[in-house]
Amino acid sequence: MVMSFIKPDDTWTLMAFLTGWAAVSIYLEQNYKWAARVSGAIIALLGALIFANLKIIPTESPVYDGVWTYVVPVAVPLLLFKADIRRIWRESGRTFWAFNISALGTVLGAFIATLLLSSVIPEVYKVAAMMTGSYMGGGVNFVAMSEAFKASQNVINAAIVADNLNMALYFFVLMTIPTVGFFKRNFSHPYEDTKKDNDEGKTAAAAYWGRKEISLLDIALAMGSALVITTISTKFAGFINESPALSFIKAILGQKYLVITTMTLILASVFPGFFGRIKGAEELGTFLIYLFFVVIGVPASIEMIIKNSPVLLFYCAIMVIVNMAWTLLIGKMLKFHLEELLIASNANIGGPTTAAAMAIAKGWTELVLPALLVGVYGYVVGNYFGIFTGNTIKSLLGL
Repeated sequence: MVMSFIKPDDTWTLMAFLTGWAAVSIYLEQNYKWAARVSGAIIALLGALIFANLKIIPTESPVYDGVWTYVVPVAVPLLLFKADIRRIWRESGRTFWAFNISALGTVLGAFIATLLLSSVIPEVYKVAAMMTGSYMGGGVNFVAMSEAFKASQNVINAAIVADNLNMALYFFVLMTIPTVGFFKRNFSHPYEDTKKDNDEGKTAAAAYWGRKEISLLDIALAMGSALVITTISTKFAGFINESPALSFIKAILGQKYLVITTMTLILASVFPGFFGRIKGAEELGTFLIYLFFVVIGVPASIEMIIKNSPVLLFYCAIMVIVNMAWTLLIGKMLKFHLEELLIASNANIGGPTTAAAMAIAKGWTELVLPALLVGVYGYVVGNYFGIFTGNTIKSLLGL
């Protein structure tokens, strides 16, 4: 191991770096438009990569292992406490169905991209699983799939870089579509006709992650519940894996992230009054995900990222193009409004944060809540479809 200024066993200093750089990334994203365009996730990743290559921080440490083992799993339930399926069904309205149409486009895009590029992408079925999870849910699903399929650090980092480059172009196109004459002529657009502009001058991240009232009890309930759910789910998955159960049962119930997701979904739906009222859970979960983004940038090989990112950028682009084309085509046939389809596609590709931010930025105020609800729903189904897509492609390729 190459020696670094901060030693691998210097737990306090490394924890300070991880949390401090995550905080810097969030601050920059919320306060500077250039950083918002780059995204806080990329800032977190690239910053860690630079510090590691300058030999300031080590490339391996038990601290990093702790983030993978303990921090990431706890983030999942924190981000799903509001995933009350009945509320999502009831209040998201037509956007819920538009989201499901768009989700099928994501899966279709993964299969088409794999068909075209499987010969030039290493660990392609793992990439398919990660990007399906990400492009149906969000960063938490990407993290879960990267762990579930044991993707290499170089492929993970190259995929994140490619994804974020692709997302920048995607959001530009998505924000432009409502103003293009072709779409205005061929789709109904009642929300665009009556929109209210957001002129507060905030970045999308700052608008979404505004200050909220939160109490000590909220923090206690959020962390306590998340840790209990994660512990029970992890123990259960471990028990299944060590049991003589059939392989297909192990493939489902032995995946701790699927168990965590399912258990949280059931609890959030059965006890919505309890979990839905816990404030700050999404913020805590998102911060934990930022710690992951810092950690995965540490062991990255710049040479491998440069080598793999271009073809992965093409892979991600195919998935997004197929998603948008499928969403708009099927949505048009089923007479959905243009705004509903764009929010649904955004909730799939970007998640609840970007979908709500788009609704706010475009002045589609009646779509802000549906955007959040279907985005959270994406967190739920993203893991299931990520596992399905990855395993199916692995089987088809005979790997």
